[in-house]
Amino acid sequence: MHCPYCAEEDLRPVEEPRGAWRCLDCTRVFVVRFVGLSHEGIAGARVAGAGVAGGEGATS
Repeated sequence: MHCPYCAEEDLRPVEEPRGAWRCLDCTRVFVVRFVGLSHEGIAGARVAGAGVAGGEGATS
């Protein structure tokens, strides 16, 4: 993993805020958060729930 600010690899976890990392080179503290997957621009990608029984787009 690399610091998103200076690209150094010398990172250490910190207690607060939860899930944060501290870069020992530039001394910044940051949190990386996974938001989700993007299907935009992917040919043939399925939308979540499409074609699943009871989900959007399901047929009875």
